[in-house]
Amino acid sequence: MTVTADPSAYDLDALRARVLPHDDGSVDDSIPRLAEADPGLCAVALALQDGTVRGSARSDTLFAMQSSVKPFLFALALLDTDGDALHRVGIEPTGEAFDAIKLESGTGRPPNPMVNAGALLTASLVDGGDVEGRSDRILRGLSAFAGRPLEIDERTAGEEREHGERNHALAHLMRAEGTLHVTADDAVEVYGRACAVLLDVQALAVMGATLAFGGVNPLTGERVVPGSVARDVVSVMATCGVYDGSGTWMRRVGVPAKSSVSGALVLSAPRMLGAAIVSPPLDRQGTSVRGRIASEMLSDDLGLHVFATR
Repeated sequence: MTVTADPSAYDLDALRARVLPHDDGSVDDSIPRLAEADPGLCAVALALQDGTVRGSARSDTLFAMQSSVKPFLFALALLDTDGDALHRVGIEPTGEAFDAIKLESGTGRPPNPMVNAGALLTASLVDGGDVEGRSDRILRGLSAFAGRPLEIDERTAGEEREHGERNHALAHLMRAEGTLHVTADDAVEVYGRACAVLLDVQALAVMGATLAFGGVNPLTGERVVPGSVARDVVSVMATCGVYDGSGTWMRRVGVPAKSSVSGALVLSAPRMLGAAIVSPPLDRQGTSVRGRIASEMLSDDLGLHVFATR
């Protein structure tokens, strides 16, 4: 993998201007807070190994992490269980929707940690004796990935709890299979609060970079997770991070990534950089339309595709 342009000098505002005219897609309305998102919001950020963090216009706009939190929940679960989380959740792509009511046949495990069932489980595996303890642990862990204190939007967390019928169904199904060892209400509450964590694209880019650089936050120099954990997380992002569009994503963009119904995308280009984009209008697979296009342009312009030969 060869960088064909200098990321530290890359014109992020020009990239933003190139993708802004793409106004197709629909804002997610699964909860009222998401339905209120500005469809014109678009921001891009890069985080480099030397600690440089660069953002385009509107890169300080806050949004809820939603599903972009899933790689980091998986990382924290791997860390807090000494790797046992790998035996509690599958790592294979599903070819189905992120909230499909489906578990692995014969094991009762979630198919992978990037779908809702898997994230409900990984959030339940982090340290903490109750909802408050696990939520606090997750918030501290996410803040370490971001290199700054993060906060939870309580309105979003409440709406996730109130409107989370499918997540409750998944949690009860895992309870019935003996996979989930906390109550369904506990699992849904903790995961919903993780989805409601607020940040901007610069913080999310640093989170992606922390995984890209083997678990070391390039902004703070802190080792957040071991290199083996970062490797496992980025590997599953590559195969499962964009749901049933992951194969097309890796062929075209070639950078492990995680999408989100808030329009957020986090990218981890191993040993290269972390990137993040937010733009709420989504395609049918739940990926930001502008985010996908911007990711393709970034990959082409900076030579980020992991399978590129030149």
